Amino acid sequence: MKSVPHATSLRRAPVQRRSAERLTRILDACAELLDEVGYDALSTRAVALRAGVPIGSVYRFFGNKRQMADALAQRNLERYTERVTERLRKASTGDWRAAMDAVLDEYLAMKRTAPGFALVDFGNQIPVGARHAEPNTRVADRLTDLLSGYLGRTPDDDLRRVFLVAVESADALVQLAFRTDPDGDEAIIAETRELLRAYLARVLD
Repeated sequence: MKSVPHATSLRRAPVQRRSAERLTRILDACAELLDEVGYDALSTRAVALRAGVPIGSVYRFFGNKRQMADALAQRNLERYTERVTERLRKASTGDWRAAMDAVLDEYLAMKRTAPGFALVDFGNQIPVGARHAEPNTRVADRLTDLLSGYLGRTPDDDLRRVFLVAVESADALVQLAFRTDPDGDEAIIAETRELLRAYLARVLD
């Protein structure tokens, strides 16, 4: 089942299956056009045309392209969470190194393959969402909730801070890796993995 963004990013949440499928087409078209023309040249009219829906259908869900990009960022986070969860099902419970590899590997996979992800990811690359809802905080909170049970840890403020520092650090280094090489500089990614392991070992070992 394809994930849809949380209702708070939408003017109106889809209720019927047909409406949900239309929203999926709109977000898929938005992602494709972001790769093709960039955010500045993106328009709601172009998205409607690509999605094969009336322009009114776009405005039924979104007031502007910023809201549409934020919904795409939220959908990316939902899909990322699903991918990490699936990886963790195959790993030994409590193995934080396997969990960290899943978190980093699935992010890199989406960075390389998911349409529109290079520009939007979870909301970092363009200014989407509310000012107080920093995207990396959103990601760190989601990972804390997802991984705390797997690791046998209490999802308290200390653990949230640790994951936020890890997410912020990894994000900065991964962006560097992809600025250096369009496919992600493997040497920088390897250094990122070692840095995360050294930092998390202090808390999770």
